[in-house]
Amino acid sequence: MDLARTEVTEAAVRKDRRGSAARLGLIALPVAFFAVFFAYPVAAIVARGLKVDGAWRFGRIGEVLAQPDVRHVLWFTTWQALVSTALTLLIALPGAYVFARFDFRGKQVLRAAVTVPFVLPTVVVGTAFLALVGRGGLLDELWGVRLDTTVWAILLAHVFFNYAVVVRTVGGLWAQLDPRQEEAARMLGASPWKAWRQVTLPALGPAVAAAALMVFLFTFTSFGVVQILGGPTFSTLEVEIYRQTSEIFDLSTAAVLTLIQFVAVGGILALHAWTVRRRETALRLVDASVTARRPRGAGQWALLGGVLVTVVVLLMLPLAVLVQRSLDAPGFGYYRALTRADGGVFLVPPIEAIGNSLEYAVAATVIAVVIGGLAAVALTRRDAGRFVRGFDALLMLPLGVSAVTVGFGFLIALDEPPLDLRSSWILVPLAQALVGVPFVVRTMLPVLRAVDVRLREAASVLGASPWRVRREVDLPMVRRALLIAAGFAFAVSLGEFGATVFIARPDNPTLPVAVARLLGRPGDLNYGQAMALSTILMVVCAVALLVLERLRTADRTGEF
Repeated sequence: MDLARTEVTEAAVRKDRRGSAARLGLIALPVAFFAVFFAYPVAAIVARGLKVDGAWRFGRIGEVLAQPDVRHVLWFTTWQALVSTALTLLIALPGAYVFARFDFRGKQVLRAAVTVPFVLPTVVVGTAFLALVGRGGLLDELWGVRLDTTVWAILLAHVFFNYAVVVRTVGGLWAQLDPRQEEAARMLGASPWKAWRQVTLPALGPAVAAAALMVFLFTFTSFGVVQILGGPTFSTLEVEIYRQTSEIFDLSTAAVLTLIQFVAVGGILALHAWTVRRRETALRLVDASVTARRPRGAGQWALLGGVLVTVVVLLMLPLAVLVQRSLDAPGFGYYRALTRADGGVFLVPPIEAIGNSLEYAVAATVIAVVIGGLAAVALTRRDAGRFVRGFDALLMLPLGVSAVTVGFGFLIALDEPPLDLRSSWILVPLAQALVGVPFVVRTMLPVLRAVDVRLREAASVLGASPWRVRREVDLPMVRRALLIAAGFAFAVSLGEFGATVFIARPDNPTLPVAVARLLGRPGDLNYGQAMALSTILMVVCAVALLVLERLRTADRTGEF
């Protein structure tokens, strides 16, 4: 009997050891990737700015914060993020309700159109609004009104960019809330407003908070939009870090601003994780397809019409003006000019930026899917330790930490063997993959966690190795999620600008970098070429989004 117990104990120990080894093997590559290509470059640039003759100068933090210009940047960064978040919620919540509760012709197409602005690079968003409200823009031509020198251009561009965040996050939950709960409150005598406020709003609260925090995060770290529309008047932390790094070469001030942004983003992500956990509490949910119905009465039709007008004016009009401006030159003149290198802006014709961007994005997507896929699998293991669960939160940091800091950190940290990559083409995909990995993890985690663990156990009992179980049980079930994750990573990589602007070589520019360089030079030809390149980038991103929508629809219907 004792011998049998000993054998069982030893078998359990061997199983635990194999499980621990497998867990460490899965997480080892993602940890190494983030340590080398995220933590190390960020730490290197912070150390370069705060160290003098080998000694840390933490007193520099107080010196920087005492500067009036820096305090103004901090104030404006926070103020514009709060106002942008409030405006986005005010404008997008009616849209979330319409997409959740109404069924109307063209709903799927409109949903895809609403999501297009979110996957667009911020450079394209800034360029589109510049064509609408800037010098020579549509408003300037019609009424002589220019908003590119006011904060309203930035605020409206942020609403344009983040409208889909609220519609998707809040509308997705709203569509699954059982409407009979609110109807029951009304039958008991509550007014429609009181029933919504006391029944529906508390259930939606965590989703609204999560959406608001995500919008605040994106606007707090805004770079491309403010860089293009803010000019010399308005500057966020991200823009100021770029200015201190690339124009003034004051690494000390840039390092302090990076630390401030890092602390702020860490707090925002902690709040976001808390609201997500609250959102996962038990709610009475139903199939979203049974809650949507055709609008009834004049009020609901007016609400639907108002949302449609908002989508057309706020979301579609800037993109339409962008396309129109790219066609101002007769005979597609701006597009033909992209094939010439005589503008003095690039060492190669700007059209080559298209091929460069596609090649970089494909490489970045492969890296992001491998790293993010391994991390997602490790995070779904039931025996995941505290370290692995903590790594889950760290995966979100690249979305909030200054991309400018990461890009410049690449230049000063990865310049010695065996990591001398400054002249290597892989540097750009590595930086882009850092932003793509969180999207891959967040897309794959829910699906992996939904796989019935008994299927894996049955395969293991039949003698399948852990890798074979993953390949033959998990992979068929997560195939579409993997494709969707790859699509998101591709779209995000295609539009990455903050880090790429530092590390893209002049003879191999990406599309966002090419657009920014063209906008930074005077002349109608440069402006028109920027509009043309932005239109091309918009079309590529829109195609990627349509493919994602097709995959999501096929996943729901069982077709492909």
